[in-house]
Amino acid sequence: MKVLKFGGTSVGSVESIRTLIEILKREKSERQSPVVVLSAMSGVTNLLVSMADKAARGEEVSAYLTELENRHFDVVKALLDVPRQNPVFTKLKLFFNQLEDLLQGISSLQELTPKTRDLVLSYGERCSTLMVSKIAEQELGEAVFADASELIKTDSSYGNARIQTEISEMLIRNFYEANSGKLIFVTGFIASNDEGKITTLGRGGSDYTAAIIGSALNAEEIEIWTDVNGMMTADPRMVKKAFPLKELSYTEAMELSYFGAKVIYPPTMIPAFLKKIPIVIRNTFEPDFKGTVIRHDCREADHPIKGISSINDISVLNLQGSGMVGKAGFSGRLFSLLSREQINIILITQSSSEHSITFAVHPADAVKAKRLIEQEFELELDAKKVEAPVIEEDLAALAIVGENMKETPGISGTLFHALGRNGVNVRAIAQGSSEYNISVIISSHDLEKALNAVHDAFYTDLKKNLNIFCLGTGNIGSTLFRQIQEHCEFLQLQNGVTINVVGITNSRQMVFNPDGIALSKWNEVLEKEGEPADLALFVARMKEMNLPNAIFVDNTASLKPIAVYEDVFKSNISVVTCNKIGNSSSYSQYKNFKELSQLHGVDFYYETNVGAGLPIVRTLKDLMISGDRVIRIEAILSGTISFIFNNFKGDLTFHDVVKQAQEKGYTEPDPRDDLSGTDFMRKMLILARDAGNQLEPDEVKIESMLPEACLKAASVEDFYTELKNHNDFFEKLKAEAVSNGKVLRYIGMLEDGQVSISLQMVDENHPFYMLSGSDNIISFTTDRYRERPLVVKGPGAGAEVTAAGVFADIVNVGAQYPNYF
Repeated sequence: MKVLKFGGTSVGSVESIRTLIEILKREKSERQSPVVVLSAMSGVTNLLVSMADKAARGEEVSAYLTELENRHFDVVKALLDVPRQNPVFTKLKLFFNQLEDLLQGISSLQELTPKTRDLVLSYGERCSTLMVSKIAEQELGEAVFADASELIKTDSSYGNARIQTEISEMLIRNFYEANSGKLIFVTGFIASNDEGKITTLGRGGSDYTAAIIGSALNAEEIEIWTDVNGMMTADPRMVKKAFPLKELSYTEAMELSYFGAKVIYPPTMIPAFLKKIPIVIRNTFEPDFKGTVIRHDCREADHPIKGISSINDISVLNLQGSGMVGKAGFSGRLFSLLSREQINIILITQSSSEHSITFAVHPADAVKAKRLIEQEFELELDAKKVEAPVIEEDLAALAIVGENMKETPGISGTLFHALGRNGVNVRAIAQGSSEYNISVIISSHDLEKALNAVHDAFYTDLKKNLNIFCLGTGNIGSTLFRQIQEHCEFLQLQNGVTINVVGITNSRQMVFNPDGIALSKWNEVLEKEGEPADLALFVARMKEMNLPNAIFVDNTASLKPIAVYEDVFKSNISVVTCNKIGNSSSYSQYKNFKELSQLHGVDFYYETNVGAGLPIVRTLKDLMISGDRVIRIEAILSGTISFIFNNFKGDLTFHDVVKQAQEKGYTEPDPRDDLSGTDFMRKMLILARDAGNQLEPDEVKIESMLPEACLKAASVEDFYTELKNHNDFFEKLKAEAVSNGKVLRYIGMLEDGQVSISLQMVDENHPFYMLSGSDNIISFTTDRYRERPLVVKGPGAGAEVTAAGVFADIVNVGAQYPNYF
């Protein structure tokens, strides 16, 4: 025999009650009739609370009574045959009349006691259970309506009464035996004391009713039918990747439910635990889904934790002072005081020095708790041995739970790495000696981000989400979006990563979507849904969204974004950039960016600052961190200049080659921006700094490859005219190189802490002799690579390879976010 409990949503509408009846039909056909425990219709208990409070204030409640009647009567009319309706209407009307009289009495006295409140609330379960029992009788045969106040006895703690187990079990067994073979429907939530006065078992007490009945009858199973597919790994309203758990131990379920999981009422586990009766959480609206089983003999879990629970709103009180140190009984006085006043403590932590005690309570209890402490410890406060208690508000609690955590190293490290990496400050920590639960208190503003970050860290078989905010939609930005879209499946399968572009801005418009912007039509979305671009507002909105695993991606060549990098780092958001300006301006700014990223535990990746998609920055970093010493770096780091000198041969003039480079899109609109060597200088300066040299831009020696007249031409058109005018200059250079068996190369050199860039002629023995197209090349001469330098060579220009470099940096940031292995 089973006990089935159906929650408010399961009896909340005509359709849900039809589904409930179908579940009962299937259950009855497979085994003997179950005992069915029902909650009030969804929303009715809240409506009754509101009616009672309004009546106590002398306000009119007749409209609410009418609403209550109509909800029940509409169900009766829809689901019962006409001949069966009137008896049910009569009984329901009797309940409504009693409720109306009760509310009138409250209104007359303008007083609402806990005892009277319990009586008012009892009508929700009475009405729903009576109504559903009559509908079931029509569909399934003989059914019995049972008022739990006649079966379950409690003390007189109205609002949250304690069960008198022995007498209650006797009454339940007697009633069950007297109605053997019948389908029994029992009101959840309500009971009565020794005087026969109605009491309630606390909000969610219908689960408890089912467990009490299941324990009394030694049921084979207690099923809790609700509107979710079982207990989830986290709150699905905040963590979209949360999934149902197949099974839990009683201890795990108790930890999760006491700490905020709303699926099951915490005391429910106790009667079931004592009798080892499995509890199954099922979804009324997906009855074929197996749900979550809570049992004593769980199999070993696949994950290091079972679930992440949370409480969205708590307050913390901190009590500290020298008078607490070594003072026997101090904690006893404090917690006995709070217990006497019915103040529930959610979490406790105490410093090892005994100098402070921190505890969390529900916000409604915080001020009362502070006042009681001030009264209890008045003498200690006056003597300055204890400081006045301080309330901290707008906090939340997060807990990871699981029996696998016991004696498993690395669990705490993964939790705190996930929180720290995402900039979530931990205000207090608590872990029981059982090691089944680690709880932390954080800002409520950070709760959703923290839940998602921790969920990603522990459930490694799920895809990790990276949330990126992109500046720039030019060639590099638009190419990056295409590459992400084309490789999304590969990333998920091979790297376990999903990249969500959640913010895009250019110089005109910006758009946001926390669920991700469709990259197949990003430009259409930006145009139709975008708002005017504002870089400061873009950063502010990014911080306000407070998403986990966030990355700020700068695909511009503008000075403006550099000004916000510091704010981004301080918000614990990583930066990926192909914008060279930030790292090649003042050394103090370069150093500040590096230090801020380290201080806030985030990444600063800029591989594309130097060689587009070539692994130059990363190669240098690996050499440095492995203890190697750089002796010399030689490089050609301009794809444009590389193309020009690779093609300046034969009958082609320098003018023609530059023109060709511009037509192919290798140069800036004004080719002098490339040929002046400024861009090359920035790249060499960044390399020099990464190699440990504190250089400023004006310390780099640049030898111009162009005559002065070419550089100072009034326009691009005039520039090309000057190239023609100076054709002899360039032809002489070419001829000299050819006559000596050499080629022209514009080479950057780092040696002895100094950087120089000059036009050189190199022979076939030089590693830069054989170049083609727009290739970049760099040679590292180090202590380990002294005889044969380490050379990196490949395409160093173009949107495709640059976007690929940015893409790789984004994925590498994702690799730094924690996973538990």
